[in-house]
Amino acid sequence: MIRSMTGFGSSEVGIGGRGKISVELRSTNHKFLEVSLHLPDGSLSLEEKVKKAIENKIKRGRVICAVNISGKKSGVVFINKVLLKKYINQANKVKIELKIQSGLSFDTLINLPGVLTLEEEKISTESLWPRLRLALVIAVNNLSKARKKEGIALQGYLKKQADELKKRLLDIRRILKGSLKVRLKAFATDEERASFLRATDTTEEIDRLDFHVSNFRRKITASGAVGKELDFIAQELQREANTMAAKTFDVIVSAQVLKIKSLIEKLREQAQNIE
Repeated sequence: MIRSMTGFGSSEVGIGGRGKISVELRSTNHKFLEVSLHLPDGSLSLEEKVKKAIENKIKRGRVICAVNISGKKSGVVFINKVLLKKYINQANKVKIELKIQSGLSFDTLINLPGVLTLEEEKISTESLWPRLRLALVIAVNNLSKARKKEGIALQGYLKKQADELKKRLLDIRRILKGSLKVRLKAFATDEERASFLRATDTTEEIDRLDFHVSNFRRKITASGAVGKELDFIAQELQREANTMAAKTFDVIVSAQVLKIKSLIEKLREQAQNIE
């Protein structure tokens, strides 16, 4: 089953009553696997482990990983004296400027935002690796499920477009068979007919298009990272369609080729979203 490169996965794991770890993963399409990490301060030593946990499951796409570690309140009261002094200095300036007589009470000052807080318990990131690894596994699995779900939708769309391509190629074969007979009768000599056939014969292009479409349909039912292969096949389809457009002599066939080129463009656009 093909998988999309677009998805989201998250998880939250407790730390034995000491706090929690939350992980968020977002992925978008990219030519290769590119992992961008946003880890808490002091977590530099865990970067390679976090990347490896993601790379074990995700093979392609741009993945943004955000990890947050929050400890429980330790019960230790902290008064931010630096901030409190700034409040007092600013308040005194305003009092002088506006000639206000009354002062600020201590109760008012201590309840100003950021002055009085409870400190969080300090937790070593290295000691948290087993729980962080679990959170990563859950988040990566959730991301993988989201990408798989999107892949199912993409598979249905791509199959529909490929089936339409097959149908139009059959129509072109049928139309050309009749129009070629009519056109050849207009030439007086075998040499003229042979020259016309050399310049306008699109049998090879049609056969190659038919082969590439069949190959594309097989690939979208395969497992693993097939996005690059699908993109390559779509490029080959474009190349053959362009050659056929340049060689065709029938107006009706030209209109069909334009529709085929449009379908191929849609195939390639969506194929670039596949892992």
